[in-house]
Amino acid sequence: MLDTLIRGGNIVDGTGAPRFKADLAIDDGRVVDVGSLEGAEASKTLDATGMIVSPGFIDIHSHSDFTLLVDPRAQSSIAQGATTEVIGNCGHGCAPLTKPKSFVGNIYGYSDAIEMDWRTTEGYLERMGAARPAVNVAALVPNGNLRLAVMPRTEAPATPDEIAQMGHLLEEGLEAGAFGYSTGLESPDERASTEEETAELCRIVARRGALYATHTRNKETLAVEAVEEGIRVAHAAGVQLQVSHIIPRKGGPPDALERAIDAVDRAAARSLDVTFDQHTRLHGITPISAALPAWAFEGGADSLAARLREPVFRSEMKLRESLFSSFALGGWDRVYLYQSKGNPDLVGKSFEELAPSGGDAYDALFDILLEECEEPHASLAVCHSYEEDQLRYTFRHPLCMVGSDATALGTDGPLAGDVFLGAFTWAGWFFRRLVRETGDLTIEEAVAKLAAAPADRLGIADRGRIARGSCADVVVFDAAGFAERGTLESPNRLATGVAHVVVNGVVSMEDGALTSDRGGHVLRRG
Repeated sequence: MLDTLIRGGNIVDGTGAPRFKADLAIDDGRVVDVGSLEGAEASKTLDATGMIVSPGFIDIHSHSDFTLLVDPRAQSSIAQGATTEVIGNCGHGCAPLTKPKSFVGNIYGYSDAIEMDWRTTEGYLERMGAARPAVNVAALVPNGNLRLAVMPRTEAPATPDEIAQMGHLLEEGLEAGAFGYSTGLESPDERASTEEETAELCRIVARRGALYATHTRNKETLAVEAVEEGIRVAHAAGVQLQVSHIIPRKGGPPDALERAIDAVDRAAARSLDVTFDQHTRLHGITPISAALPAWAFEGGADSLAARLREPVFRSEMKLRESLFSSFALGGWDRVYLYQSKGNPDLVGKSFEELAPSGGDAYDALFDILLEECEEPHASLAVCHSYEEDQLRYTFRHPLCMVGSDATALGTDGPLAGDVFLGAFTWAGWFFRRLVRETGDLTIEEAVAKLAAAPADRLGIADRGRIARGSCADVVVFDAAGFAERGTLESPNRLATGVAHVVVNGVVSMEDGALTSDRGGHVLRRG
């Protein structure tokens, strides 16, 4: 008697090979047979007639580090067939920690609902495992956390002693099972990271055969040069390179995307092990607190408020390079307040519209922060940064994978009021637009980008493919109906077209309805 039998589907095994009709047998968390299984019996039988049966999708670029602790059901992910998420991206994450409150600004989705009682990557992964997430979790060690843990101020390059301390923490994280190391060189805590500093840490990663993922230093005027920096670091360290969300933002040269991808192609031709990823939305998203350096939040709410009331401080911050100075290159009319607990009536308006009389867009941003000093990292802004033809061009490239660049969320429960663009839509949009409507990719090619390619990048041999002996991470979906329902104005709507999702043999979605069963594992490299 098998645990689960999936009958009558068209198997797309994740490798890009042509689909074939077969049944799928699952037992003890593994795929045990693929073929014509008419005589087989199982405790549960799932009907896949006329549908695609593929490996569960692997989100190569997720920010669910904290939200999976708050609500481990990962509804937004499961409903799109995602069964594994790679967290710790862009230098942001939950470990290592020293004084937890100092790290809040570096954690997407933070809330005080969960006590951060761990300090090491090992402790964090144990805490994640105890939460029993619905999806598998693979972690990277985030550079922002390393700098915050070691440096009294992150606005300067690290000293040799500080680099050595960061290297020790990185070693601990990799020993605990992290799949690599990430940087977010546009973030306030990482802008001062030098190329030499990053290369030294990447040498540790290379010795472990792990992955270096980088949100590059500049995403518009010097976007190509920033990708080239990542390539130089990878060459110097001998490390595998993953360029995160490679498309440059508006404000740079019109051919920046083509030149950035050409730089990757030339590096690959010189035998560098390099790939890249991209999210599927047209907007960048960040906390509005990213307009300020980390030291501005020292001393708590009262100290921050005092600084924001000071005209000299505001003048200095307006001249400072940040994600918002980058966003502004494309025009403040493209930058919108997206989430604000203290100013919900302003949500949806551009910072050009919000600029006060006698002030500018920065004053609007600082005024919002002033009203929200108790939770300065909670409010989000979005910037219309990309165009669909750029996404299509990028996704067609053979070295490109697909990521959400979002946090796993739910339509109810503790995260019902939270939003993050892409959370409910990334895989559904990708399949609807790139496969069904434009024909840019075949079903087999799309599934390979969502499954085998990221599994191979992580070095996970038993996921990302359907084969005898592989882990039973499986999604059954209607190729004609799989699509996103979320929009910019109403983002938290579950995708449609996914019938069944199995994670390590546990059925987390059945007949289009989420179940209460969670089968995710914390994956550890090696």
